[in-house]
Amino acid sequence: MTAPAQQRVVPCPTCGGDSVFAPSNPWRPFCSERCRQIDLGAWANESFRVPAAPSSADEDDAPAD
Repeated sequence: MTAPAQQRVVPCPTCGGDSVFAPSNPWRPFCSERCRQIDLGAWANESFRVPAAPSSADEDDAPAD
């Protein structure tokens, strides 16, 4: 008989604590519903942004080829 597979444990993206990455964890990759809601709130508040150089007004008005 084979041993049961070990559950994969990953760090929670919000708090850094241990989180089981398996179908048994309904909040994966988060450790809890609270951490999932914190992350969702950060997205809703646009806290996660990708830095980009500001565009000039000329670029916005240029005709598409």
